[in-house]
Amino acid sequence: MELIVHIQKSSLLQINEINIKNINIVKYPSFDIILIVFNRKYQKEYIRGVTMTYYNYVVEYIKKCPFSAPIFVADIGNMVMKDYNLPIDKANAAVAVVMKRIMTRKQIPNLRFFQKGIYYRTEETPFGETGINKELLILRKYMDNDQGYETGARLLYKLGLTTQLPNARLIATNAVKECLRRDEKLNVSVCPPKVIITRKNKDYLQFLDVLEMLNRTPIDVEDPYRILASYIEKKKLRYDLLLALANKYYPQRTILQLAQTAAEKEMIA
Repeated sequence: MELIVHIQKSSLLQINEINIKNINIVKYPSFDIILIVFNRKYQKEYIRGVTMTYYNYVVEYIKKCPFSAPIFVADIGNMVMKDYNLPIDKANAAVAVVMKRIMTRKQIPNLRFFQKGIYYRTEETPFGETGINKELLILRKYMDNDQGYETGARLLYKLGLTTQLPNARLIATNAVKECLRRDEKLNVSVCPPKVIITRKNKDYLQFLDVLEMLNRTPIDVEDPYRILASYIEKKKLRYDLLLALANKYYPQRTILQLAQTAAEKEMIA
């Protein structure tokens, strides 16, 4: 007895045979056709899945990515690992070979290489080809999943503490382990945080960075501490936690700035 279930169509197929005796059939998202064969002679069941090759799998994924969005080879490797049940090192190796072939064969004409492990799809406009979305790339590389935040003089401008918009952009991120460095391709500088950034402490560290910079950056507003006190209220930050972090990771002057902010809060109240 043979039962053929058509799920979807694709080209360039390969056969993959999996023994499913005594187990439940689960979802196989990469299967195009499922063929269940009952072998009366050996009393065994098999599932023969006609699956997309790695090459087609990667091509189909890339074609669905939005124009200019960063495409991370590591993400594709993780997908191949899960859908094809491969060890991560073999999945990554397979994807690396596929990406090289795609670029050599120009299978996706608008696919562009940005830097190691990162690609994007460009789009033609009256002004030429679109580039990679750098804001999305900065977010993904340095700030995604609560691993970083913007700091530096540009943050003071965003908070309304200065009217001077600096050209330099600085990000504190867990992705940097030792010292400040410059990412020329993205036009940002990145530095390690005072302590590992988490979802819970991110806003606290960012605010304490602001206090630490007050004496080093030209402040041209009349009442900066009123702005800072209002910001604490808006973000619902706790003074006791701010003080604990400042006492442990920041210089003494930061604690004094925090005290001045707290005093302003009392005056507002």
